[in-house]
Amino acid sequence: MDWKCVPACIGSLPHENPAEAVDLVVRYLEKVPYWPQLPALGFGENMYAQYSTKLPGVDIDAKAKRITVDLMNYDPEQFYQAVLSEDLDYFTYPKENFHGLYELLSRKLPAGLKAIKGQVTGPVSLGLQISDSTGKSVIYDEAYSEIVRKNLNLMLRWQERELQKKCSRALLFLDEPSLSLVGTPFAAISPEKVTTWINEVFENVNCLKGLHCCGNTDWPTVLRTNVDVLSFDAYNYGHTISLYPEEVKRFLEKGGCIAWGIIPNQEDDLRLSSVSGLIEKLERNMASLVAKGVDLELLHRTSLLTPQCGLGTVDEALAMEALLLLNQVSNEFRKRHSLER
Repeated sequence: MDWKCVPACIGSLPHENPAEAVDLVVRYLEKVPYWPQLPALGFGENMYAQYSTKLPGVDIDAKAKRITVDLMNYDPEQFYQAVLSEDLDYFTYPKENFHGLYELLSRKLPAGLKAIKGQVTGPVSLGLQISDSTGKSVIYDEAYSEIVRKNLNLMLRWQERELQKKCSRALLFLDEPSLSLVGTPFAAISPEKVTTWINEVFENVNCLKGLHCCGNTDWPTVLRTNVDVLSFDAYNYGHTISLYPEEVKRFLEKGGCIAWGIIPNQEDDLRLSSVSGLIEKLERNMASLVAKGVDLELLHRTSLLTPQCGLGTVDEALAMEALLLLNQVSNEFRKRHSLER
């Protein structure tokens, strides 16, 4: 897929009004619009709560901002009936948890889109955030961890179906912030399981598949999965990808893409950033790969530009500034390197 460094976005926006949030998306992300998560509306829009709504026996405590399940007292029968019959309608997203999605789906989008983007919380991150009655993460319970993955797979496929009604080319990301913890005592999971679980969630998903991790992680593990787009925090960790030039080269040559999270999502960093400074940072990061054998033209052609992570932690004015900056960086970078719109 030729992205040619057009802008895209990750996860959340700070708005309480879904229409205003999607107005911003349509205005600044004309080639790759997406639906934003809106955590300012409450815990129901939290990325972990959103994808727990269909899990059997789960308790989503909005007041405590906690998600739990009693592993000794839940009934998975109805859930597994839906899974085995591939009943996508069972996994219909609750409107009260997905205001941004339903607002985007209600819009008439312009012609000429490269893709429409959505996101689902990944199996590692979601499994670590849901606790059993003892406080232990359910990712370590074999039976319930499987339920989490099957739930994500069917929720992903439901979203794929709905987004493709708006644009035939959908791009669906797994958001996996907790991949940066893998191999530590906070996530005692093997890289082999990570690869297997991510691929399991992507089973029977036919659209473009992305994975976003906003921390540093073992990038070769991610590149071994069935992802088409690797999205990472290039603002803080841009140098880390150049540690694996052979893996990146193979990934790109087989049709993979990289989404460079070059726009900061923190207030202080945003206020100190300039278009020229961010372009120089991006060019240094790309040059490190080129110096190790990655083709520059291929890199330009297969790259997207994004914020380093979601923008839900800043105010609305700064979120708009970040998207404006993203567009300015993309436009200037594309002009500098003669990339067609």
